[in-house]
Parts: sequence; structure tokens; C-alpha cells
Amino acid sequence: MSAPAQISNPPARTAHAWHHLPTVPEALASLMRTVVVALFLLTFVLQPFLIPSESMERTLLVGDFLLVNKQIFAPSGGSHGLDHWIMPYREVHRGDIVVFHHPDPPYLVKRVVGIPGDHIRIEDGRVSVNGVVLDEPYAAFEPAAPNPFRDNFPARVYTDPNIDPTWWRQLQSLTQNGELVVPQGEFFMLGDNRNHSKDSRFWGFVPRQAIIARPLVIYFSLRRPSTTDVQQAVDDRLGHDRELSARLAAFARWKRIFRVVH
Repeated sequence: MSAPAQISNPPARTAHAWHHLPTVPEALASLMRTVVVALFLLTFVLQPFLIPSESMERTLLVGDFLLVNKQIFAPSGGSHGLDHWIMPYREVHRGDIVVFHHPDPPYLVKRVVGIPGDHIRIEDGRVSVNGVVLDEPYAAFEPAAPNPFRDNFPARVYTDPNIDPTWWRQLQSLTQNGELVVPQGEFFMLGDNRNHSKDSRFWGFVPRQAIIARPLVIYFSLRRPSTTDVQQAVDDRLGHDRELSARLAAFARWKRIFRVVH
């Protein structure tokens, strides 16, 4: 007798995962949402800036690209919409780096050293506020020719042709016992590169309404020469400077990208 035929199970079917590909209208809608969010942020909250001068070295270098928060210093009583929820408002504090309107050029970035009511004095380049010498680890003192007005402030003698004449007259009326008193609604600004910065010492206070933003992050940094840097000797050694890696390394300051500004 022959053995009974064995019935084998049919091979199991391989399961296939089907992914839904977006249709053209869905893709366009997603793209539009991204564009709308980006435009909202760039219009109402964020704005890019490029640092063109060395007045804030070493905190900000020539060639740094900044993304700034335009809402953080919005006037009190302003709107409380989505932009306020994303980045809450606050007052301007001593030590803040701020972007503000200025007659020429139209925008400047400096550090707030004096707030309303402060008594300011600078002796040998060191800043005292209300009788206390500030601890300023960010301040740089690169080599420069002596300048009595810049280094000892407020001065009694008009010694620098870069001083705005209108500011000089105002300075005399606001000086008490050798200290400058910051009026209400005004702020005293200095560049971190103290020997190479044209700031409140030379053109006066910045009104509160002129302060528009605070730098958040350096999102890119090109290698640009600074006029205050000590020139280095040219390296004549033969090498592979034309290689792509060398050119890329020389193109940008890669370690500064996404550095938070403070």
C-alpha cells in the first residue's frame, strides 16, 4: 500500500508595508505651511544681521551672521499674541547686547552699560557704575593710540574731533561729581572692543524706543579681516593649501556656527 500523500501548507505571504505618498496638493499645502511659519518668524520675531566692524570683538567678529530676537524688547502694553508666547517680552538690562536704530549707520549693536539713573565713570578704561567697578570679562583692550577722552570719561576738555558737539554740551549738563548721570528713558552703550568703538562716549545716549532687538545666535561666520588684529607673518611653507579641505577651513569660522550670543 502506498503511503498517504502529505499535504504541505502553502507558503506564507510576505507582508508588504504600504506608505502613503503625499499627493501634489498635500505637498503644496505642507510647503505653504513651512513658508508661512518662516515668513512669520522673519517678519515679527527674528531677523538676520551681518557684523561689519570690529567694535564688538571678541564677542562678535567681523563676518559673523546674527539671528536676533525682535520681540524681546517690545514696549510694554504691546500685543500678546503668538509672538509673545514664543518669546516673552522683558525690560532692557545692564549687560545686554542690543541692536538699536542710529542715524548713521541705521543699525548698531553694542552692550548696555548704563540704565536710567546710573552714575557712570571710566578711569583708565575701567567702567564704574554707581561707585562699583564692573566685572567685564567680555571687554577687550586691543592696542591703540592714547586717548584721554576715551579712557577717562566724562572728560572736562573737548580733546577728540570725533565727539558730537551736541552731545558734548549735553554731557557737561549731566555730569555730577565727575560722573555721568543717565536720564530716564535713556541707555549708555559701549562696544566690547573698548579702544576701537565709537559708542555713547562719542555720540550720547540711546533712547528706549530705539532699542529693537537682542542677538540670539551666530548662525554663520565668514573669515573676514579685522583692522585691529595684529598682522601675522605670511607662511611660505609649501603645502596643499589648494586642497578643498584647506579652502573650506579658511572660508568660514566653523566653530562659531550656532554659538549663543551673551
